[in-house]
Amino acid sequence: AAAAGCRCGGTGMTLSLYIARRFLMTVGMVFLIFFGILLLVDMIEQMRRLSGTGAGLADAFRLSVLNVPDTLYRILPLIMIMGSIALFLALARSSELVVVRAAGRSGLRFLVTPVLAALAIGLFAVGVLNPLVAATQKAYEDLRASHLSPGDSVLSVADTGLWLRQGGDYGQTVIQAGRANLDGTELYAVTFLTFGPDGMPATRIEAATARLTPGAWMLDGAKMWDLTAPNPELAAAHWPDNTRLASDLTPERIRDSFGTPNAVPIWQLPGYIEGLERAGFTARSYQLWFQMELAQPLLLAAMVLIAAGFTMRHTRMGKTGTMVLYALLAGFGVFFLRNFAQALGDSGQIPVLLAAWSPPLAAAMLALGLVLHLEDG
Repeated sequence: AAAAGCRCGGTGMTLSLYIARRFLMTVGMVFLIFFGILLLVDMIEQMRRLSGTGAGLADAFRLSVLNVPDTLYRILPLIMIMGSIALFLALARSSELVVVRAAGRSGLRFLVTPVLAALAIGLFAVGVLNPLVAATQKAYEDLRASHLSPGDSVLSVADTGLWLRQGGDYGQTVIQAGRANLDGTELYAVTFLTFGPDGMPATRIEAATARLTPGAWMLDGAKMWDLTAPNPELAAAHWPDNTRLASDLTPERIRDSFGTPNAVPIWQLPGYIEGLERAGFTARSYQLWFQMELAQPLLLAAMVLIAAGFTMRHTRMGKTGTMVLYALLAGFGVFFLRNFAQALGDSGQIPVLLAAWSPPLAAAMLALGLVLHLEDG
């Protein structure tokens, strides 16, 4: 009896490894197919954008290789459900599902391995792919800016406060502020360090407040030092309130300089969120993205359950095409529901945790209910 139990256990482990290998191979194949398609489409778009800049096909290819991982990462749930559908259809056509059931393994036990594999892929995606995608996206933005817009403003948030950069005919100006309002148009305890066309510091301006208006900053409590003078302190001058300092920044450019939450590696997100809040900015979109990343493994597991609920059946039952269509529609529905919940969470209409966790949790529960109904009646 003990020997028979050991043989059954070994057989079960072998079967689980076989299913896991088939699952990973199928999902990997779908991933590579999407990578190839997106790479070709993105290369065409990059060549269109780079027309007239002197960049060639090699530059467009490098930009596409750096940009495509971000798109692939975003559609990973769709890749997962397509891979799962392909796996279950292949097992059904080869009658392997019938053999598994005849061996005494129920459909629910059979699904444990694909679901665990999906959870493992989700954890790998969040822990490893997320930082890699963030790095490739940053490299893409830098390379793209070198071809298209090398003079754009740059914003960053650090322990020392908020940092901005603006350009102009007079040279570059680096702006540092202790804190700011929510959209970065009002700065407090602010310093402007202007560099001349030769790259050498020209002036230093400190102000209690700076308010962005069309074409200029309005400074209050400002003091200016001429760094080109032999003794800058003797040449310092106090400026009256509401003094205008030319600027090419706009609220839209400051907001766009934040980039997107997916450009920050998940391991750095908590510190980045803390820095944003310390500087006076809202970090809601970053908090929501962080929670959505934590919920990613659950979403991928839900996609496997959705695919199983519609396609883990014998092909002789008929209506295979209809069931595949239903599975795809359900998967796309969950994907767009997740994006809709993200929009509601970003706007503050629903709590962050509800926006991040309710779509994958609801999808997993409904799909599991469908599987239980089909298996147990």
